[in-house]
Amino acid sequence: MSVIQVGPQSMLLICPACHASIKSRVEHSSTTRTHIMAALLCLFLCWPCVCVPYYVDSCQNADHYCPSCNAYLGTYKR
Repeated sequence: MSVIQVGPQSMLLICPACHASIKSRVEHSSTTRTHIMAALLCLFLCWPCVCVPYYVDSCQNADHYCPSCNAYLGTYKR
């Protein structure tokens, strides 16, 4: 199965695993960048701000999956 190039938002495509026409399901995952941004916010602003990068999608990778068969389709790295 080939991994396809995906973007930051859900996409319309044909799943390479089940061949269904789908709109990809996106799950966001924290990265090293997310943790670094949280640490910087903690150091330079205040400790409650440390949560912000974990709730902002632009600080996380977007992992795409097929909603029909749950096959991994690709990751958009931030």
